[in-house]
Amino acid sequence: MKRTGFTILPLHGGHAPRWLIYRMENLSKEIIWLIIDEYGTDEVLRKISDPYWFQALGCVLGYDWHSSGLTTVVTGVLKRVLSNDNYGIKVAGGKGKASLKTQLEIDRIGEDFNLSSPSIDRLKYASRICAKVDNTAIQAGYPLYHHAFFLTEKGDWSVIQQGMNIQDRTARRYHWLSEDLDSFIVEPHKAIVGDVKRPSVLNMTAKEAEENRNTCVDLVKGNPNNLVSSIRRISSPSTLDLWTQDQVKIASVEGFLMPRNLNWETFKRLYEFQPKNYEELLSFRGVGPSVVRALALISELVYGKQASWKDPVKYSFAFGGKDGVPRPIDKKEMDKAIEILRNALEQAKIGQKDKVQALKRLQRFVTTG
Repeated sequence: MKRTGFTILPLHGGHAPRWLIYRMENLSKEIIWLIIDEYGTDEVLRKISDPYWFQALGCVLGYDWHSSGLTTVVTGVLKRVLSNDNYGIKVAGGKGKASLKTQLEIDRIGEDFNLSSPSIDRLKYASRICAKVDNTAIQAGYPLYHHAFFLTEKGDWSVIQQGMNIQDRTARRYHWLSEDLDSFIVEPHKAIVGDVKRPSVLNMTAKEAEENRNTCVDLVKGNPNNLVSSIRRISSPSTLDLWTQDQVKIASVEGFLMPRNLNWETFKRLYEFQPKNYEELLSFRGVGPSVVRALALISELVYGKQASWKDPVKYSFAFGGKDGVPRPIDKKEMDKAIEILRNALEQAKIGQKDKVQALKRLQRFVTTG
């Protein structure tokens, strides 16, 4: 299983017109069916988990490819298309309130696919932990508002979810893929794509944060009173000032401030639970961004186990990079992704005019990036 990247996009208001949705559904039905027929449902999961291919698909379908609306519109279109026919792959969740129905929809789809109860439970857990990691373990200022869970009749899955930053009106998209995923916690990305690099981001999925994660687990398994004492000690501005004087690598002191409101009952329940590892700690009900941040700070400031405060974004979606974010290009993979779309369009049973326009949109996407 492999988490395959995230994309940062400008927010886009409004709704796609009904006529556009209708055309997108007809065209996407042809594209998805041809990919399944040629490569199988696993390849559909791989393709939608590739940020570049997913963006190209949105462009081909006729949506503004460089806006956040592409994520919600395209996944919504795919959900409707895949629910109407027996493709062997369906979608749970969606935008806003629809995302809250994900667990119930996974139950229903799992039953439709005749999956066992343990398999369905594993799928529901995957949905929850994917959201928890992107909402809580990576704190870049993008709380999730969209979560779409794709699953096949074999029990394989992928996730496309998106968060919104209210301050600068941008959105960050996250892609997950079950294939070859060894850990939900430690750098599960294949690609991290975005045009905004934050100066101070708590990233508890970084490899270099391993000792910090282990210390966080030890902290919640120890005496809760000692934990409370440590939190209060480093919550003092004077204590933080003394510490920062010797830390020349700090990019933003504000990023290291202790959260003001903490639920002490959560720490008591964690102590009673005794999590075995960081994944169990993170997935525990009641553990949110504030708890994760507080534990990371104590582990670093008191015990000297460094967390990662670097934004994990590594690629710009624009060709050549943007705002200091380079974009290494795997041209072979890009060419393969585009060729699959182009072949699907050539074979699609749609009007010649629609086919020509879709091919032109694909070419425009390739040349303008």
